[in-house]
Amino acid sequence: MPNIGTVLKSEIARVSRKELRGETEAMKKSITLYRSEIAHLKRRMQTLEQQVRRLGKAAAKGSPAPEEEDDDKPHVRYSAKSLASQRRRLGLSAAALAKLLGVSALSVYKWESGNTRPRAKQIEAIAALRGIGRREAAKRLAEL
Repeated sequence: MPNIGTVLKSEIARVSRKELRGETEAMKKSITLYRSEIAHLKRRMQTLEQQVRRLGKAAAKGSPAPEEEDDDKPHVRYSAKSLASQRRRLGLSAAALAKLLGVSALSVYKWESGNTRPRAKQIEAIAALRGIGRREAAKRLAEL
């Protein structure tokens, strides 16, 4: 038969472990909440610092802020994959597309492969080609 002292001691240890587990669970939840909030604040601070740097550079150059530059022009998106699919849709070779855009065939190849990105003027010309079909593209090529 076990000694009543050892049984009492083991029961007290079990109850105290149970109480501690409950207390630590609450602390773990609050620590997790604090850590996620700290991470969110760090990300926000980093974006704000980037904006301050960008605005500082723009002010140093004497030019308007980047957000103010293109208010009157609609933003045109560009991707290498869409340029390649647009060229295939029009049934053009890279050289023919280059001729339409007024650039070299190597430039079109590099744009489609994603190695380089066209300048704003070329992006506008690419966007203008989105609204034409095969016949119109062939007609424009014949004119050139």
